[in-house]
Amino acid sequence: MDNQKTPLKVSLHAMDERTVKMMILYLQGPCNGAAIVVNEGSADVDIVDADTLNGKKIVDERLAKSLRRPVIALSIKDIGLDDVLFVKKPVKTDEMIAALGKAKKALIKPAGLANDHQQSAQSSEPLNLNGGVPGSEKTELKKYTLDSSPNNSSKHQTAVQMTEASFNTYIGSVSGLDVNDPAQFAQATYNPDEYFQGGILSAVKTGIEKQEMLTFDFGWKPLILLPKTHEIWVDADEKQIRAFAGLKQKEAHHAHFSFKPFTADPDALTLAPEKLHSIDAFVWKLACWASKGRYPTALNIDYPVYLKHWPNFTRLLVTPHALRIAALLIREPRTLANVAETLNIKPQFVFVFISAAHAAGLVGQATRQADMLFQPSEIQPSQKQGLLRRIINKLRGTNV
Repeated sequence: MDNQKTPLKVSLHAMDERTVKMMILYLQGPCNGAAIVVNEGSADVDIVDADTLNGKKIVDERLAKSLRRPVIALSIKDIGLDDVLFVKKPVKTDEMIAALGKAKKALIKPAGLANDHQQSAQSSEPLNLNGGVPGSEKTELKKYTLDSSPNNSSKHQTAVQMTEASFNTYIGSVSGLDVNDPAQFAQATYNPDEYFQGGILSAVKTGIEKQEMLTFDFGWKPLILLPKTHEIWVDADEKQIRAFAGLKQKEAHHAHFSFKPFTADPDALTLAPEKLHSIDAFVWKLACWASKGRYPTALNIDYPVYLKHWPNFTRLLVTPHALRIAALLIREPRTLANVAETLNIKPQFVFVFISAAHAAGLVGQATRQADMLFQPSEIQPSQKQGLLRRIINKLRGTNV
């Protein structure tokens, strides 16, 4: 692996949700992917907004923990700490890239320090689900509230960024179908109800309606739903889940799954925290694996789609070009083909993102009268290209 090209894993501190989103885009765009945002427990570097109310305190806490990892402080004026990399606000791209470069060099240690680093890393593991350290007194799981702040160290909130090269290996593909061929776009669809994704969505709906912990039987692995904390516990590792999620089932899962109240000690679930997932992140990944680069049958390839709001990428599987696609669709509705053409990327990257965002309830289709020039029944196949251009131009406010 080329360490010079490998992005740094950074954790953001003392930043609100809007700032976190901006930082994710900033590191991906102007900083050319020099770093990606992950949760605190997986980070190599801490970036702190030192000008916020608790910013200076958090910097001190980071240094006091002796995590053997660099701290970058963003501030209007130098906070005067020798052990901190200072970047003056407003942040300039070259200064941020330089600070990230220094942080990366600081992480390269002599071989003799490897054991010390490992020991330090082990001592800084994220808090368990009950909010305590191993061996400490626990509180009941049902009282646990999922913290949406960027400092939450729950393991399932780590963002995973995927490259184009790893896409087909990790996501999969459909034999005999080229989803990137415009002539095959009409066939590049999948029905979520025919995959594990459909069963999970039905289970989530049932659990949320009942507002109680339920154990579900899909004829596969045990699954427990925790609606109050918006989490799912699955007795399987990621490779098993990925393989099962990509299999087309003979029957729709929602037609035959069974459930019953979960009566065991909920604290027992924390004994295997790696099997605990946030519902949103879990459904997002299931959709990616089921789609294999296709788009859901619920969407019409000929009509524009839009994002209802920005995805929380700090917790999700970030497929290739996901941030660019989201930025385009958050501004205005576009057809999937237009998104791929505008960004000059393969359609499969647009399709997989739309599949995941649609499963998360973030995608809408512009089929309302206000969005359309004609009703679908009035559009003839030979007219579609011209009409779609007029639709897009109308949405942009032009008369071309």
